[in-house]
Amino acid sequence: MGGGNSYGDDSPIVAFATIPGNSALTLIRCSGKGALELAEKIFSAPEKIRHAAGNTILHGWIVTPNNEKIDEALISVFRAPKSYTGEDSLDISCHGGSAAGRGVMAALRDAGFRDALPGEFTFRAFMNGKLDLSRSEAVMELVSAKTDTGRRHAINRLSGALEHEINSIKKQLVEILSGVEIFLDYSEDEISADTDETAGRFTGQQRTEEALARLRKLAQSWQRERIYQEGILTVIAGRPNAGKSSLFNLLLKEERSIVTEIPGTTRDWIEAWVSIEGIPLRLADTAGLRDSPDLIEKLGVERSRELLEEAELVLYLIDGVEGVTAGDREFIDGFYGQQRKSLLIIWNKSDIAPMPTLSFTANRLVSVSAKTGEGMAELSKAVAAAVLAEKTAGDGSQAMPAAALGSVRQKILVEAAVAALEEALALAEKGEPLDLIAPLLREAVNSLGEITGEVSTSDILEEMFSKFCVGK
Repeated sequence: MGGGNSYGDDSPIVAFATIPGNSALTLIRCSGKGALELAEKIFSAPEKIRHAAGNTILHGWIVTPNNEKIDEALISVFRAPKSYTGEDSLDISCHGGSAAGRGVMAALRDAGFRDALPGEFTFRAFMNGKLDLSRSEAVMELVSAKTDTGRRHAINRLSGALEHEINSIKKQLVEILSGVEIFLDYSEDEISADTDETAGRFTGQQRTEEALARLRKLAQSWQRERIYQEGILTVIAGRPNAGKSSLFNLLLKEERSIVTEIPGTTRDWIEAWVSIEGIPLRLADTAGLRDSPDLIEKLGVERSRELLEEAELVLYLIDGVEGVTAGDREFIDGFYGQQRKSLLIIWNKSDIAPMPTLSFTANRLVSVSAKTGEGMAELSKAVAAAVLAEKTAGDGSQAMPAAALGSVRQKILVEAAVAALEEALALAEKGEPLDLIAPLLREAVNSLGEITGEVSTSDILEEMFSKFCVGK
């Protein structure tokens, strides 16, 4: 990873930390060896930067070599190691709009800064010991969080909850492994009588099982965290004029779908992101499900059925005025009877047609009025329960765990550690020798070390940080 314009060097880098555009301010981030000295070249009062203490803010002008003013700015000075990256750094706050930001960036490049690579600031924070890998990934989680709940979970990892849990489990495994390796490194007559591992027997089963249980709990946490990070495709379906578009608009709190009394108004599906009980849903309003001679409506119905195949949650509306039709029964009992998807049945128009006693096997029933908003609180709770209970094999609780995984990378490594410990315990149960068990314990320890970055390779790091946005 060394040399040239690549991750791993300490050359001065620069990037927009905010997207240039019609805003009050634009923030530009700089970091690296000699960053403060280079910044002196483009600042109207270079001596201020030269003598500035860390964590101070300076006011002045960004200028050209000919002392032509480019923009008025505030410069926040950070001196190593007390900065985000652990290097000498500065943040430049200039005026918003694209022209001012571009002018300041051009001046910085001319002074000797190079454009930062994606995630390079956070990469340097990791390399300089400011963040471990789990907290580095949490930075990007925080940037891309779709809901307040997702933000809180990312903050939990950024604060070190996952790092502390991983390190605690790893320490426990290292202690177990050390007892095994003492026996392997020395002959039996050289080991004192109070050593755990005597006569080649593995006596760390109980502590290994405790570590395994903690790791399994972490592995299970990913399904829930994935939902908060990525959201799930949720499709509103039903027969024409059941109120799908009205419900879609009500959940979005804006008029996105056209609503009329004419059945078949929605000819194609439209979608938008919405937060329900802190869960991000990619919500899709679809064409009413029916056979139609109209070619355009028929194509819309076909596309709706294709979208239903992809959906993880379906909100199926029944028109309360019309009641349960043969088409409704066919969809609920037939189309979804053979598919393992979460299905929530919604009795709509409850303001004029209260829901009677209904029976649908293993499906949730909710009564609402998409016109008046009646029952929407109950619907929100039912959606959250359906997602969290069925998609995560949980009980629908939204309580944030003390520690949870935040990426597929972490999940794969935890599962690798789980597999190694399960195999080690299976060998111990059969009375196999310690020299077969020890490598499996080491494998588990190394997998956990990869999560925090204690064990890593340059290829893995570059692949991970290259997925970050520029400026982080």
